[in-house]
Amino acid sequence: MGISIGLVGLGSFGSSFAGLFKAHPLVDRIALCDREPERVKKFSENPAFQDKFDASDVYDSLDAICQSDLDAVVLITQPWLHAAQAVQVMNSGKHVYSAVPVVSLPDGDEILDWCNQLVETCGRTGKHYMLGETTYYRPQAMYCRRKAAEGAFGHFVYAEGEYLHDVDHGLREVQRRRLASKAGEEWREFSKTYRARGVVSGPMHYPTHSTAGPICVMNAHAVKVCAWGFSDPDKDPYFGEQFSNETALFNMSNGSTMRICEYRQIGHGGSEIFRMFGTQASFRENTWVGKHDTTPLTVADMRDPLPGDVADAFQDISQTSNFYGGHGGSHAYLVHEFVEAVAQERTPAINAWEAARYMAAGVMAHKSALRDGEILDVPDWGDAPA
Repeated sequence: MGISIGLVGLGSFGSSFAGLFKAHPLVDRIALCDREPERVKKFSENPAFQDKFDASDVYDSLDAICQSDLDAVVLITQPWLHAAQAVQVMNSGKHVYSAVPVVSLPDGDEILDWCNQLVETCGRTGKHYMLGETTYYRPQAMYCRRKAAEGAFGHFVYAEGEYLHDVDHGLREVQRRRLASKAGEEWREFSKTYRARGVVSGPMHYPTHSTAGPICVMNAHAVKVCAWGFSDPDKDPYFGEQFSNETALFNMSNGSTMRICEYRQIGHGGSEIFRMFGTQASFRENTWVGKHDTTPLTVADMRDPLPGDVADAFQDISQTSNFYGGHGGSHAYLVHEFVEAVAQERTPAINAWEAARYMAAGVMAHKSALRDGEILDVPDWGDAPA
């Protein structure tokens, strides 16, 4: 017998996941939830959904879907809502998947508090939380985790992670669409309270695309950080008083050093990548580099296989062999990991403890940048319970 899942948030990003969750062989029932009725209608009237969807499984609020008998809820909502909604879902007796980041707020102390609440809620309720961090299932990350498990890197020495995404490459439009929604209108008003307190955010408050790669490959967490910010000399209103770019250097729990770049103002086509360097071998730009040879790698070389029935189901609903989805083909793997973890009653790979490590590194980097590179300790909540 399979599981039941409610999809909350059916906008442009949520819509890209809906078909994959519906198609997974371990999912028997799909529920739909959005504050905008027309978004629900797109799926409730889709013939491809009718075998797992019933008209009684339509909800117009998170409160309503939390009162249902579903096994799990998928949150692909606005980023400032993620953590509070995830805690609410777990407290209602359901497992939860959240889009990234854990939460997006101007106040770093609030972010750390929400990390603490997520870990505490998981432990207290016994319900699973999974962060939908795409970098974890990029082919490069899957390959490097396999090589790390073999010990092929030797001892890790240094790692780099970067997310270079210039504001003029779609971010202005993303912001416009988010603020145009009902939730966006509410956030526009609430965010004024941060400005009134003089709280300044920065790119490192959304660090997961850059921190996740090195952290998940090395299975290590940040211990200390120093960081610096770049302020736009032309005072683009998009950034306000905050840094547009932030660069951080971390001391890691395994003795290595990690450099992270979160840039939103840069003359570059964009980059979401990491590099790993060990005493015996290294990985960079889709190439395995040994002391005496190099091996260029294809996506097929690096990617882990999906179970055959899962791949077939995803291919059927997508009607194409390239069913993996966006962000380096990570979407299919994120869906499979969460569904299988719920069905098998096991802790998902990107659990609350892991997710907190991605976020805390960025929060403390931003604090350091605001203090002109002061070295700061990075909090850690330990490993997920076995």
